[in-house]
Amino acid sequence: MTDMDPLVPVLAGLVVDMAWFLDTCEDDVVDPDSAVKMMESVSWVLLRLPADQRVRFLQVLKDLAEAEPDRGRREYLESFPFACGMVEDPQS
Repeated sequence: MTDMDPLVPVLAGLVVDMAWFLDTCEDDVVDPDSAVKMMESVSWVLLRLPADQRVRFLQVLKDLAEAEPDRGRREYLESFPFACGMVEDPQS
């Protein structure tokens, strides 16, 4: 995929939405252990991205957050890189 590929923000948004669902759903919807394993898998894959792709992914998340009207999703988009270990938390 190229930087201009419109699929990039769609897929990045889907990854974040899937993580948000797993992070916030009730235990009777998804087994908590399964949710944690999937979240760890997502983080592992994202951390293995080459540096240029990681930078692109982080920029796409920033762009999505800036354009997001829903406060909850915007906050999750902003916190996602920290939660996945892609960047250090600026508050620490």
